[in-house]
Formats: sequence, structure tokens, C-alpha cells
Amino acid sequence: MTTDVLERPKTDPKIDAAARDKLVTARIGLLLKAPFFGNLATRMTLTNADDWCPTAATDGRKFYYNSQFVYDMPLKQVEFLVGHEVLHAVYDHMGRRDSRDPKVWNIADDFCVNSDLIDQRIGEKITVVGLLYDPKYRGMSAEEVYDDLMKNANKINMDDLAKMLLDDHLDGEGAGDDEKEGKGKKPRLSEAEKKAIRDEIKDAVLQSAQAAGAGNLPSGVKRLIKDMTEPQIGWKELLEQQIQSTIKNDFTFARPSRKGYHLDAIMPGMKPGETIDVCIAIDTSGSISSTDISCFLTEIRGIMESYDEYNIRVWSFDTATYNPQEFNSDNMRDIAEYEPQGGGGTDFMANWEYMKTEGIEPKKFIVFTDGMPYGSWGDELYCDTVWIIKGNPDCEPPWGIWAHYEEETGK
Repeated sequence: MTTDVLERPKTDPKIDAAARDKLVTARIGLLLKAPFFGNLATRMTLTNADDWCPTAATDGRKFYYNSQFVYDMPLKQVEFLVGHEVLHAVYDHMGRRDSRDPKVWNIADDFCVNSDLIDQRIGEKITVVGLLYDPKYRGMSAEEVYDDLMKNANKINMDDLAKMLLDDHLDGEGAGDDEKEGKGKKPRLSEAEKKAIRDEIKDAVLQSAQAAGAGNLPSGVKRLIKDMTEPQIGWKELLEQQIQSTIKNDFTFARPSRKGYHLDAIMPGMKPGETIDVCIAIDTSGSISSTDISCFLTEIRGIMESYDEYNIRVWSFDTATYNPQEFNSDNMRDIAEYEPQGGGGTDFMANWEYMKTEGIEPKKFIVFTDGMPYGSWGDELYCDTVWIIKGNPDCEPPWGIWAHYEEETGK
């Protein structure tokens, strides 16, 4: 942050308490109105940084704030500020700079983030300080904005633009003069810590995006989700990740969640467990071969063999659902006994009609398919859905988490 800000006095406990209350309120507002941003914001620990930060910053785990800056800002603009830090973490601006000029890269980052926030109507555009925003950068990546800025560098005063950076960008440059974080110093992260944070954020982004729905995501996040769920994250890894997210599913106040401490609230913790509880639908429409169905059943068997405890509902479908069966670690039934039925057209909505009729609300719904429905892809809002698509490499579901079944790794 290079915005000219008057030197602040030492932290006033009353101002800090009021600032924290405002940040908590802003995050609750985002949870209600913009759940993608709210869910990710509540992961970050609120951390006073009056000693070194004039506005705000994040390393992906902590939300650093200057208490006076937040205290002086209207609540709706605080929501914008929180969203700003969330997107810096989501887009990994801290780790994507490579050899680019740090000043110009940070400017490009802010242009991208602010454009997304304004498009998504997150809070209100900040006016208490300058803000980098230009409609021409709408939907562009930081790399694209950086290239445009460099192309026009002879016409732009980068120092003036740098003064409009909203926050302190923690990209490792100038992050303190000592090896260890100290009073008045920016935090320093090891490469191992940076990688761990990136992995945490990646998982959180997928889960938060699923909860929010594709229609409530900035264009840059949609691109990010696409990158995450395409071949560089293999379909097996994606499926395992999504199933793992259902394991810890039982809450108890006897074991409070540490994640709630920084919210100034007591939240229920999770009872540890190793039981997966998912529903799986097998596309048996006419476009699916018997070999495809055999592959799908083999993968379901692999899921069962990966866990000591499981409860898996399986059914097949074309324009209706057929032969619903339940497999669990108590009855130890072999999926090889399952008899798929169908062979007609493809109506994905038949799955949701069946689940609603039977009162089934899965923690995770997995669909093995060739991605060739007639009409609707189903009910986006009913449950978390994972599409595993075989034999149709150009298929991109309009919502949900998805990946292509790769023959060379799927056997």
C-alpha cells in the first residue's frame, strides 16, 4: 500500500474493538448476500496490524487490518474491503507474479479485483481512498491487465497509480528486513507455508463456489474453477476430494470449533468420523455402452474399497430412475451384483424428481454420464453435484463440479 495516509497513533482498544465488530458484521452481511465471498472471508483470522499496515492485507489465512482505517470506513465499504482481500487470496496474486515488475503487477491485481467486486455488487465501491478501476479491464486476468499496462507504460504514471492501491500486497517483496516476523514488520512466509495456504484456498474455493452456485461467481473465479476441475486436477483426485468433504459431517457443541474463535462466537465442532455418505447415479441411456457402464461400476467399487465405513446409494437412469440400491459397510454387498437398467433417452431431472419424492438429500451427489442430456441438467440448488463425464471431451456442465473421465488413468 502506497496511498498517502497520515501516521496513526498506537492502537486504541476501543477503536480496535469497534473495527473488529464492523469486520464481523461485514462478513455476516456477505454470508447472507454473497455466500462465496462470505464463506471464504470467515476462514480468515482477523489480525490487528496497526504496527505496519495502513489499510488491510492478507496472506490467505489472516485478514490483517488497520483498526483506524476500518473504524473510519462506512460498513458497506468494509464489505468491499473484505471482498477485496478474499479475491487476492482466491486468485493467488501473491504467488503468480513470477519475474514481472512488482509495482505494475500489484496495480494490475487491484484493477482485476475491484472490477469483479463492482460487477458482483459486493458492498459499495470504496471512496474514502483512491481506487483502481477501469471498465475496459472487466473480465480480464491480472496477466492480461499487466501486459496492457506495460504496453502503455510510456503514457502512464505508475507512481500515481500505485498511490491508489487499496491494500498492502504480501508477495514476499519487502516483507520485513528480518528473517522472522516482528513488531512493525510485514509477515514473512516460507515456501512450504505458501504452498500449504494455496492448497487450503483451492479446496475452500471449490466448496464455496459449489455452495454459491455458478451464477453468483465473478468471471475470474469461473475461469479458476474451470482450470481447477479440468485435467490438471484429474477426475480421480477431484472425486476423492469431493467425497472427503463429506466425511466430517456430524456437529457437536461439546467440541467447539476453533474456526469460530476469530468470529467472536462459539460454533459447533465436528465429530471425527470416517464414514462417507453419498448418492451415485449411473447414466444408462442409449448413448452409453455396456463398457461404459462396466467402467462406472468399477469406479464405484473402488470408492467402497477406499473406506472402512461407507453408505452409498446407487441407481441408474435414462428418462426415469431404476433399481435404487443401498450399499454399506454393514451389509457388505458387492457392487458387482448391481443390475443397471435403462437404455432410452437422457433426462437428468429424473434424478432430482426421484430424490425429492423419496426425501433423499445427499451430502454429495455423483453422476457418471456422457454429458448428453435432453433438456435440463437438473436442479442446481438442491444438492452438491459432481459430474464425471466419459467419452465427451467437449462437454462442460453449466453448473456443479465436474471432470472428464480419462481412460488412461481411470482403469
